[in-house]
Amino acid sequence: MRVLLFGATGTIGQATCKALLHAGHEVVCFVRQPSQTQTHALLAGAQPRFGDVQSIESVKNNGLQGEHFDAIVSCMASRTGAPRDAWAIDYQAHSQLLQIAKEAGIKQFVLLSAICVQKPLLAFQQAKLAFEKELCESGLVYSIVRPTAFFKSLSGQIKRLQQNKPFLLFADGQLTACKPISDHDLGMFIAECLSDPAKHNRILPIGGPGDAITPLQQGEYLFKAMGKPPKYKQVPVALLDVIIQVLRVLGWFMPSLAAKAELARIGRYYATESMLVWDAQTQQYDALVTPSFGTQTLFAHYDQLLAGQANVQLGDHSVF
Repeated sequence: MRVLLFGATGTIGQATCKALLHAGHEVVCFVRQPSQTQTHALLAGAQPRFGDVQSIESVKNNGLQGEHFDAIVSCMASRTGAPRDAWAIDYQAHSQLLQIAKEAGIKQFVLLSAICVQKPLLAFQQAKLAFEKELCESGLVYSIVRPTAFFKSLSGQIKRLQQNKPFLLFADGQLTACKPISDHDLGMFIAECLSDPAKHNRILPIGGPGDAITPLQQGEYLFKAMGKPPKYKQVPVALLDVIIQVLRVLGWFMPSLAAKAELARIGRYYATESMLVWDAQTQQYDALVTPSFGTQTLFAHYDQLLAGQANVQLGDHSVF
C-alpha cells in the first residue's frame, strides 16, 4: 500500500515507519522542516516531505502533492497535553486530515490514540475522543489504537537510582498498574492494522506481553538489577491536589500558571489511574481483558538501559 504517515519523527512514529517499510508498504512521511539531514537519518527508506500539519494547504500541496495514497497513518499527538495544544493537534489537525483524506479518495485511516481516553477527565483526552468520534462516523475504514503505558514513560527514574536517590512512589506504589508496550511492538501492531481485517473499524486497546506491573514492582526490579538496597520515597496524592488548587487559583491572575495547573492534573491522573482496560460495569480496571501483543518486556528494556545497550528519549513522556 501507499501510506502517508504523520508524527513520524516521534519515537513511536519512527518505529511505525520501520514496521510499515518492513511490511512492504511505500511510506511518505509528512514532517516539520527543521533538520532535513536528521529527518532522513530517522526515516531511512521512507520519503520525507516537509510542511505544517495545521495548514490544510500545506498538507495538500507539500504532503499529498496530488498523488494517490491508500491510507493515512497518524502517530501525531500534542506535545504537552495542555488544552490549547491538545485541541489544535489531537482534534483540529486530525479533523483536517480526515477532511483531506475524504477529498483525496483515501479509503483507510489508522489512528494512534491512548487508553486513558476511557475516563476522559482532561482536555487532551476530550480532544482525542472528539476526533475518534468523527473518524468512526467518517465512512472510511478505520483502526483506533489505544496503547497502554510506553517504556519511555516508565524509565525516568533510572537516573535517580544511579545517583543514589530514592524511587518515588505515589501512596504505596500499588494504586496503579499497566501492561507497557515497546515502541517496536506498537509500531508492528499499527502496521498490521492496514492489512488485518480483524482490526478494521474497531477501537483496539493494546498492551505488551506479560502481567500488569505496578510502580512498586518496577522499583523492586530496578533495585535488584542494580544490586542496591531498596530505597523509596512516598508522595501523598493529596500533595498533588494542593499543588493543583494553588496553581488553579494563581492562574486566574497569571495564565501561564493555569497551564501548569493542567499539567499537574495530567500528572495526578497518571499517578492514580491504571493504564488498563476499564470495565464500566464493575467500575474497575481489568488486566485480564487488556490485550497483549509483541515480545519485548519492560524489565528486559531496563536491563538494556542499565547495560548501556539502549537509550531512551524521555522528552515530555517521563513520569518524573
